Amino acid sequence: MSAENQLQVIFITNDRKNKEKAIEEGIPAFTCEEYIKSLTANPELIDRLACLSEEGNEIESGKIIFSEHLPLSKLQQGIKSGTYLQGTFRASRENYLEATVWVHGDTEENKEIILQGLKNLNRAIHEDIVAVELLPKSQWVAPSSVVLHDEGQNEDDMEKEEERERILKSAVSEKMLKPTGRIVGIIKRNWRPYCGMLSKSDIKESRRHLFTPADKRIPRIRIETRQASTLEGQRIIVAVDGWPRSSRYPNGHFVKNLGEVGDKETETEVLLLEHDVPHQPFSQAVLGFLPKMPWSITEQDMENREDLRHLCVCSVDPPGCTDIDDALHCRELKNGNLEVGVHIADVSHFIRPGNALDQESARRGTTVYLCEKRIDMVPELLSSNLCSLRSNVDRLAFSCIWEMNDNAEILKTRFTKSVINSKASLTYAEAQMRIDSATMNDNITTSLRGLNKLAKILKKRRIEKGALTLSSPEVRFHMDSETHDPIDLQTKELRETNSMVEEFMLLANISVAKKIHEEFSEHALLRKHPAPPPSNYEILVKAAKSKNLEIKTDTAKSLADSLDRADSPIFPYLNTLLRILATRCMMQAVYFCSGMDNDFHHYGLASPIYTHFTSPIRRYADIIVHRLLAVAIGADCTYPELTDKHKLADLCKNLNFRHKMAQYAQRASVAFHTQLFFKSKGIVSEEAYILFVKKNAIVVLIPKYGLEGTVFFEEKDKPKPRLIYDDEVPSLKIEDTVFHIFDKVKVKIMLDSSNLQHQKIRMSLVEPQIPGISVPPDTSNTDMNEPERKKKKLQK
Repeated sequence: MSAENQLQVIFITNDRKNKEKAIEEGIPAFTCEEYIKSLTANPELIDRLACLSEEGNEIESGKIIFSEHLPLSKLQQGIKSGTYLQGTFRASRENYLEATVWVHGDTEENKEIILQGLKNLNRAIHEDIVAVELLPKSQWVAPSSVVLHDEGQNEDDMEKEEERERILKSAVSEKMLKPTGRIVGIIKRNWRPYCGMLSKSDIKESRRHLFTPADKRIPRIRIETRQASTLEGQRIIVAVDGWPRSSRYPNGHFVKNLGEVGDKETETEVLLLEHDVPHQPFSQAVLGFLPKMPWSITEQDMENREDLRHLCVCSVDPPGCTDIDDALHCRELKNGNLEVGVHIADVSHFIRPGNALDQESARRGTTVYLCEKRIDMVPELLSSNLCSLRSNVDRLAFSCIWEMNDNAEILKTRFTKSVINSKASLTYAEAQMRIDSATMNDNITTSLRGLNKLAKILKKRRIEKGALTLSSPEVRFHMDSETHDPIDLQTKELRETNSMVEEFMLLANISVAKKIHEEFSEHALLRKHPAPPPSNYEILVKAAKSKNLEIKTDTAKSLADSLDRADSPIFPYLNTLLRILATRCMMQAVYFCSGMDNDFHHYGLASPIYTHFTSPIRRYADIIVHRLLAVAIGADCTYPELTDKHKLADLCKNLNFRHKMAQYAQRASVAFHTQLFFKSKGIVSEEAYILFVKKNAIVVLIPKYGLEGTVFFEEKDKPKPRLIYDDEVPSLKIEDTVFHIFDKVKVKIMLDSSNLQHQKIRMSLVEPQIPGISVPPDTSNTDMNEPERKKKKLQK
């Protein structure tokens, strides 16, 4: 090889000793930073260097803010001896000077430790695993009801912080005090790349700027960048590198620009990244395991399968639904009983254990439905085609078939893999129309009527057992077909047919849960809904009491009954509000493995056992349940992971996480579309009801839009009103007006874009009128009477 063709080797290392050795041996060596800085053609690469400040140099400046983190060995010793407690750090969205630590292990006392003040939070970041030292009882505090956001631009302003910390320490009764602690060390950092925006420094030509994450639980991050002017108004991703003791904020570096703030594509991307929703297109490796097209049912597919194509099966779904998981049939038998079948897409036939497609579906865990986008758990060929039980095509299914009498009592249950051919895919409205029609008497309609009659009996029986009918203000947007902007909100309508489908899905889930638990007592994948601790209900009981109603919460049945009785002729919406509030008191339902738990009860459904079987296209849990059921009836073979309860427990953990995140992502998507809606609508005034009262604010619900928001009574540059907060009632007195939960108020709604990052819906009080607090209603569209407004809409 000639000399000029020789490859030049350079050695990049951040290890000082290695670098010295290399140079001794004549190998050109650089630290990562030196090398990147030498690439003069690509100056933007410097922004991506991790910011590794030398702690040593900072000490000389003498401004130590935080106490030192103890080394891991000391922390482990302390945890062993009980001096320290280990737990997960949970920052607060409402108040940046407060956080809680969820203590690991099963100690009932000190399950949750409260931390207040920057020094006690000692540089922990949301989701870190930390070690906490409990403070003496004389220093315990109560969770503050103050809402505080970190507005500070100047990072050296510690005096101001200390003043704000004093606000937290208001007089509270002894019984409100909670175990309080301080962080002594970090056991494991759980940092991830954060989305957010640059808050450009006021200093001209400065390279040091603060980055404000979209997630309010994450502190601001100091970064160095040369492209601040181009990044302003953009959503960017930043990674944290460290948090020195002398710095008010952690240090980090720029990773990626996502696009312009407020842009729909960009905001959806942010929302998915922030909720850790896997959303990249499916890889070739995954798609390689899909069946080859054109697909048809083979003789081999028919082994262990019943041919049910002759049955009058139909599906009932929301309009525009392409991933149809379930279909139903009902027919009269010769003996006078009824046969009812629930037929579920046989997804586990196509997704075989352990291959790339299976691993990817397990990782995603669930389909995520945003306002205008669906992030599928399985590729579209399955979700919208081969596994979708569309009408007039042969489809593979897993069927649960009961023989019932007229009183909806189950006489026999059987499960079988099958092939069906749906005779109609109906919307809820179409199905309702058929049931109510005086002239239609075809097979499909007769089948629907039979199902509807049985469903009503099943529902009544379930409610008698104590199942809860709770309420949540769900909204849907009507999209403009051209711009895809939301033009109108509609609150979800529930028809009898929604309830009809739901009853049979619940029944199928319960029947399958019993079967797989009988077969596999140690490794059935089930779903439970724990009963909430009594303290969860305090707010509901107090709120009802303030309206002279009694809510009993000792059992689900007594809660359900007292909610049914809690009616006010002069205030019909009160019952809905109580149910919405009751929903907030509930625990999260979770998947678990039967061999790792002994409490199976599902509180909300009042069922001793429950699982998910009916939606395998959009939930991975159902695929596992299908596999277990298939093994139980001899329709498919088992595999090692399916019978390993520890593997199943790990899987449940991921599924619970993904479901929670999907729910949050959905809410965030609704919130973003609500903002777009009010952006185009301008300012409106609407009736609202109070859901919660805080020390300096009320949280209200606007039924018309299913929208929740906070009305603040302390504004930065305005004189402070006289506020008296009573936690016992609870009530908030502003000047001379007292507010209770469920009081009706009128609020003005507008989009506040003063903070680009957190554009928010701002609400101000219109009525009742309080001098200096209330604002005049906006006259542009609230004084117009209803017919006028409709007329204007039509003219548009």
